[in-house]
Parts: sequence; C-alpha cells; structure tokens
Amino acid sequence: MRLAKHIAAGGVASRRAAEDLIRAGRVAVDGVTERDPARGVTDGQAVTVDGSLVSISTERVVYALHKPAGVVSTARDPQGRPTVVPLVPSDRRLYPIGRLDIDTTGLILLTNDGELAHRLTHPRFEVPKTYRAEVGGPPVSERVVRQLSAGVQLEDVVSAPAEVRRIRANTLELTIHEGRKRQVRRMCEAVGHPVKRLTRIRFGPLELGGLRAGAYRRLTEPEIRALSSAGSGARRSGSGSPEASATQARR
Repeated sequence: MRLAKHIAAGGVASRRAAEDLIRAGRVAVDGVTERDPARGVTDGQAVTVDGSLVSISTERVVYALHKPAGVVSTARDPQGRPTVVPLVPSDRRLYPIGRLDIDTTGLILLTNDGELAHRLTHPRFEVPKTYRAEVGGPPVSERVVRQLSAGVQLEDVVSAPAEVRRIRANTLELTIHEGRKRQVRRMCEAVGHPVKRLTRIRFGPLELGGLRAGAYRRLTEPEIRALSSAGSGARRSGSGSPEASATQARR
C-alpha cells in the first residue's frame, strides 16, 4: 500500500492532506523520515505522523454535522478558533471532508475514511454540492439566474456551469460541481448580489434535512455506500437516494 493511502486509511487525514504531511517531513517509516507519498509500506512497518503510530481501523465511520457559524472546518486551528471535530465526540480520529467558510453554515461530513474523503473532494469526481444563499442587492432577475447557470468570471477563471434556481426574490439555490475557495460567495458577488447568509443543504446524495445547528448523526452503511457512489454520474442521475436524508438528529 502506498504511504499516503496508508495514512488516509488510518483516519489521520484525507489522501491529499496525507501527501502534504509526508512532504512536510512529519511522517516516518520505521523511525526514518519519509517524504515520498508514493512509497510502498507493508503491514509490518511502523508508520508514524508527528511521532504517533498510525493504525488502520477496520470500521469506517461517517458523521453528518450541521456546522454552526463561527466554527472552522479543520481538525485544528493555529489561531485557536473552535473547530468542527470536537462537535462530534468519538473514540476515533475524525477529520472533515472538505471545508465550509467560517461564516457558512450547513452540512459537513466527518470521517475516518481517507478513501471516501478523497472521492468526495477530488475535482475529477465532480460531486455536487447544493447551497442556499440569501443575497443583497435588488431582487434577483432571471438574467442573473442565467448568468450564474452559464458560469461567471472569477478573477482569472470562469466558473463551471451550475444549477441555479430562485427560491424567493433574494434567495437562491446553487448546485456546483467544483470546489474553488469561497466559490458561491464569489459567484454571487460577480453578478452584483453579495451573500448575506449561506448554508450548504446537500452534499452528493445526502441532505441536511432537519438537522439543527450544532447537531450531528452517524450515517448508516447504505448512506455511506450512496456517498461512495456519488461523483461523475451525479449530474445524470439527479437527486440521490431517499435513504440519504439527514433528518434524524442527535447530540
């Protein structure tokens, strides 16, 4: 197994984040620092990250969390701000799948499954994510909806086509298949409608549903399988399985 994949399977980080850890010199194999993410390792070798042994769990877990505003979507924050991980008490090492801006609320997933995190965040899989945005400015026109749907200029790139519908005069739902930094906010600002409030309501086939802010629940195995199947076929297959509705909250 490749070293980066081993670290991801151990629930330390996603595969891409594991590659960064390795290149930063924070990973050792049998006590020797290793900087090649593609290096092969066997079950008998000791892999450590920052001196802590990486053991591969046989049980994967995924939690849906309604991230409140003011919480950072990382495992640790150098500025000491609250992060999403402590909101889901677990005896396993969890980390978030992707990120939401600190002021953005809504559905975020936490897991110990690096391969699933890789599939759900890598651009080539085009996993759809749906946001509800309350925006400023005049009432949103059909022309603006068409602009956002076709793609808008974001500094040096044009956003990919999105699925956009107007819910109310100043409320939009946008489904995107990219993951550019602050993308929805930047798209709306580009057409003259700065975002006042932003909530992610769907990630792949999984819906936020009635999960209240700060609440979480563990996903079922069928829901995890539905997430694992999300990706390039999502645009063709439409909205996902009804079994992936996150409506039962617990703390």
